[in-house]
Parts: sequence; C-alpha cells; structure tokens
Amino acid sequence: MSSPATIKAGIALPPKNANKVPIPGERNVLITSALPYVNNVPHLGNIIGSTLSADVYARQVYQRIRGINALYICGTDEYGTATETKALSDGVTCQELCDKYYPIHKQCYEWMEIDFDKFGRTTTEEQTKIAQDIFMRLYERDLLVEDTMLQLYCSQCDRYLADRFVEGTCPKCNYDDARGDQCDQCGNLLNATDLINPRCKLDGNRPVQKLSKHMFLDLGKLQPQCEEWFEKASVDGHWSSNGKVITQSWFKEGLRLRCITRDLKWGTPVPLPGWEGKVFYVWFDAPIGYPSITATYTKDWEKWWKNPKDVKLYQFMGKDNVPFHTVIFPSSLMGTGEDWTLLDTLSTTEYLQYESGKFSKSRGVGIFGNNVQETGVPPSVWRYYLLSNRPETNDSLYLWKDFIARNNNELLANLGNFVNRVIKFVNAKYDSHVPSIETAAAPTASDENLLREVNERLKHYVQALDDVKIREGLRLAMEISALGNLYLQENKIDNTLFAEHKDRCDRVVITALNLIYLLSALFFPYMPSTSESIARQLNAPVRLLPEEFAVDSILPGHVINKAEYLFKRIDEKQEDVWRAKYGGNVPAEAKPEDKKKKRGATKAAPAPVFKGEKPAEVITLEKQIDEQGAKVRDLKAAKADAATVQTEVQALLVLKKDLADLFAKLTV
Repeated sequence: MSSPATIKAGIALPPKNANKVPIPGERNVLITSALPYVNNVPHLGNIIGSTLSADVYARQVYQRIRGINALYICGTDEYGTATETKALSDGVTCQELCDKYYPIHKQCYEWMEIDFDKFGRTTTEEQTKIAQDIFMRLYERDLLVEDTMLQLYCSQCDRYLADRFVEGTCPKCNYDDARGDQCDQCGNLLNATDLINPRCKLDGNRPVQKLSKHMFLDLGKLQPQCEEWFEKASVDGHWSSNGKVITQSWFKEGLRLRCITRDLKWGTPVPLPGWEGKVFYVWFDAPIGYPSITATYTKDWEKWWKNPKDVKLYQFMGKDNVPFHTVIFPSSLMGTGEDWTLLDTLSTTEYLQYESGKFSKSRGVGIFGNNVQETGVPPSVWRYYLLSNRPETNDSLYLWKDFIARNNNELLANLGNFVNRVIKFVNAKYDSHVPSIETAAAPTASDENLLREVNERLKHYVQALDDVKIREGLRLAMEISALGNLYLQENKIDNTLFAEHKDRCDRVVITALNLIYLLSALFFPYMPSTSESIARQLNAPVRLLPEEFAVDSILPGHVINKAEYLFKRIDEKQEDVWRAKYGGNVPAEAKPEDKKKKRGATKAAPAPVFKGEKPAEVITLEKQIDEQGAKVRDLKAAKADAATVQTEVQALLVLKKDLADLFAKLTV
C-alpha cells in the first residue's frame, strides 16, 4: 500500500462499519431488496431486479459521501406454501429445505459480490415476535375482521389447500397453468376459488369448496392514510413509473378486506386462542422480514425502522412485488399507530427474459445463480452485463451473443484497453514511477477539454445514481473511460512522444493515471473487484468519489505496480456452447439465414399495428429519439468535438434499441 506522501490524503474509502446505527440529525439510508423465495436457486432476472440493483445503490451512497450510514438488508423468505410445496416434492421437512437452500442463496450472492450488511432469514424468533406484535396491534385497533371464506379442500389429501397448492385456468386471460394466488401470464392476483377447473397440485384431484374462518386486514379503513402517504412519497422519492401505476390502480379500484391468514402449519402462528393451525399469509408476513432481519443484525433495530425523522428507506424489487410493498406492508405498519420508517424511494424493474422466453428452472431454461460460476466468466462481467441491460423502463432480453459482445467490445476494448495501455506504458518508460508535474509541459487545449468533459459527465453520473438511474450511471462511466482512450489517441502516447517530447508525455501520463484512479471510483458500485484491481495496479487504496475531477490524487514520485489484465476475450463460439447447455433457443438474429448478412448489422423489430391509440410509452420513446436525433444533427453541424458527437450518437442508438425492444414486446 502506498504511503500518504504519494497519494492525496483523505481520499481513501474508509473501512466498513460493522455496527451501524443511525446518526441523529444526519442522513441515514436504509436499503432493502425483495426477499427471494428460499425454495429455489435465484435466476439472473431475480438478481438484477432486486439484490444487484440495491447493491449498486448501497455502494455508491456509502462510497460517494463520507459519513453516510447505508444499511443494506436482505434475506431468504422461508415461510409459506412455496416452501411447503417444494419440501413435499423433495421428500424433506420444510426446515430441512430451508437449511439446504439458505446457504446456496448466500453463496450465490457472495460470488456476485453483493455486499449485504445482513443477509438473514425469516424463520427466526425475531420474525415471530415482530410479526405477532404488528398483528396484535392491528387486532386491538379494530383493523382486523374475522370472517369465513370459501376455500378449496382436497378430500384425498384431507386438507384445506393453500393458494399455491391449487392450479387451474385463469379467469382473466384463460392461461391454463395459473396458480391459486397469481397468474404468471397476465400478472393478476387471484383467489384459488376464482380458478376455472381447479386441481390439487399434490395429487391432481379436483377439490371442493368448504368454509374456513380467517382474519382479514381492513385495507378500506386504511386507504385514506395510505393513499395520502403514497401521493407524497412517490413524488418526493422519485418512484419508478411502473411502481406508481401499479399502486394507483389498487387505489383506483378501492382497497378491500384482505385475508392475512392461511390453513398451514409452516408459518408464523396466529397468536389468538382458537386459531391453532392457522398461520400468517406470506405476503403479510414476508415484508416484516426486513425489520426482523435488521433485528438479528442489531438490537437497536427500532432506531432504523421506527425513526422516519432520521432514516430514508429505499426498496428494490421486480414489478410483481409492488403492491405488497406499497399497499399491504405500509398499511399494516400505519395501522399499528406507531411511527414506522415508511418507504421513501421505490426502484422497480420490468422483466429480464432469457433468449426467446422466460427463465424456468423446471424446464432447464436460463442461467441461474449457481450456473454463472460454472462458466469461468468473472463476477465483474456478469454484473456489467446485467446492469447495462437492466430492464428499467421495459422488459429486456438476455442474449448470449450480446453478453459476449459487451465483454469483448465494451469492457475489453474500452475500459480494459485504457487502463492496461497506460499502466504498461508507465511500467516500461518510467520504471513505474509517476513523473513530476512541475517539469511537465503546461496544460493544452486537449487537457482542458478532457477535464471539462469528464466533469460534465461526472456531475450527471452523481445525479443519475442519486435518482437511482442505475443503467444511466453505468453508461456515463463508460463514456468517461472512452474519453480517456480518445485522449491517448489525440496525444499519440508512444515511444516517439516519450523520446522527443518528454515534458508533454509527462503531462499525458499524470493526467491518464489520475483519470484511471477516478474510474476506479466510478466503477466501484458496478464492478467492485475490477475497481480493486485498478487500485492494486496503481498501488493505491480504493478511493472515494470526488465532487470534481482534478489531476491531484496520484502525486509525483508515487510507484505503481505491474499491469494486470482487467478482462479477457471470450471466444464467440461459446455462444452455441452455453445456449445448448442452458436451454436457450436460437434467437432470430442468430438464425443461419441471417449469418450471410454483414457482421454487426441488426434488423429492427417491425413496428406493430396498434388498435386504437398508440401506447404512451411508444410515444414517449419516439419523442426522445426525435429530440436526440436533432441534438446529434446540431452537434455535427456545429462541428463539435468527436467525443461529444460519439457520446450523443451512442445515446441515440440506446433509445432506438429500447424502442425496438418495446416493439418486439408489443408484437409478441
């Protein structure tokens, strides 16, 4: 590690605090990602929709501003019928199943370098205590209603069937494999008794309807308070648009009684006499896992969860989890009468599809958390691809061809090339020593332009991550790296420059090394091990992100380490190997007849013919494309510098790709 004399003081990332509590009067950030079901291995869609996205935000908050507490909480959701169903299928107890899959989940996330402060479980004493306490407070405040409901009963199993033990035809879209709680095709929430031609998942027997008593949360009484909170929080917290729309639809339809108990043995028991054999419904119980897991991290958990004055809550999830976090969970907390920390910012994604369809563990389609480790491709590449392809505004598609291309053409050719070229040059020409700024040539227009353009993008990068625009932040970081490559090309850094214009070469080297150090901070939230590799090559500590880029972080006389490759080229032939192994169908652009086309050419998805008005999201994207196209034309007409034009052209291509993806989705 370098000494303070050769690296600017005060820029090193401070060590992680292992015992965080909110600091009164200061900004404290509490971050959660949707709790994954314990009964299976998470696939890449699960990971990008919640845990990985939250990790990026947690890292950038902690990294960018000294003194901010960013507590990141997650864990496995272990109760409910999903677990019981899987346990029956595997011939083990529910507890045995949870004990098997919890370490699998934990190891998958650790390998992906997702850095939770606490990754816990919901099958704990803390969960039981907190969930039962919330329930009893709702009960005592007359916000729970006891009633009977028709429930499906399997005479062959001699048991009431919880929603997930029932399958049948969806009454909304006629999908013939809908579950009793939700239809995977249309996304509508269902009751098992709504299904057409229901069947018992355990034995295929047709169940009958019988009455069973249950407890209902009176959401109607809580709607005015919940809706008032939503109107403020969704605006102040810049919620994702799909989160707003889904929540508004619930309020528009009107909140009604919601059953929060089930006839199961595996769950948090209902703490009332005469209710033996009943447990809490998983979607009432599971979000309470956030505070209960925090309680396993610290006994001062209430300082995080009952402290809205000092704590801001950020939650990350896929859109299918929205109503449980924006209606049911906050309503339950409000109903207690206590001053809970409620959701401030909601970041939700659309779906990540795999090749030509959905991820499916049962059909062997898609790549899952344990599979990524088998490929030999390091975590940074996976993180980069998923985050650059994050389905923020519409569904995105995982393609092996695209995965390989992004590694080779973006990571390797852009970031990897810039860092390796500079480090190797300093190793060879300067014996790994940073030259003196005092004897270097005075800054030229090239140097000044670089600083100006980097700082413009740095400002937008910080704003993008503050607004939880994760994909945009990564794009800007790659643009700054591209500016570094362009700077080397403009100044023709090579043996001739070193031999004939040493003072100018010194200036370029000092500037490039400091830019590389800045990049290590920019990419830390996205690719932490890559940032650590850059810092190691610079012989410097992992650093905080500065408010402004200046050539003053790596000081003269500092000795860097030997170069090491950040990324390795992936053979294009691996596309067919991986697709065959992980069940992908050949996508349209990879069909044999398309291979005759010029390499790199792509065919846009045909615009669908709309019945009635064109969808708003299409209109918005088309408008953005027109505006961005005009911006590019104006820049070219004004003869703007090449880097600026290239950046805006890239932004235009991204918008066009988003529109093509949307057309493909609407055409399907």
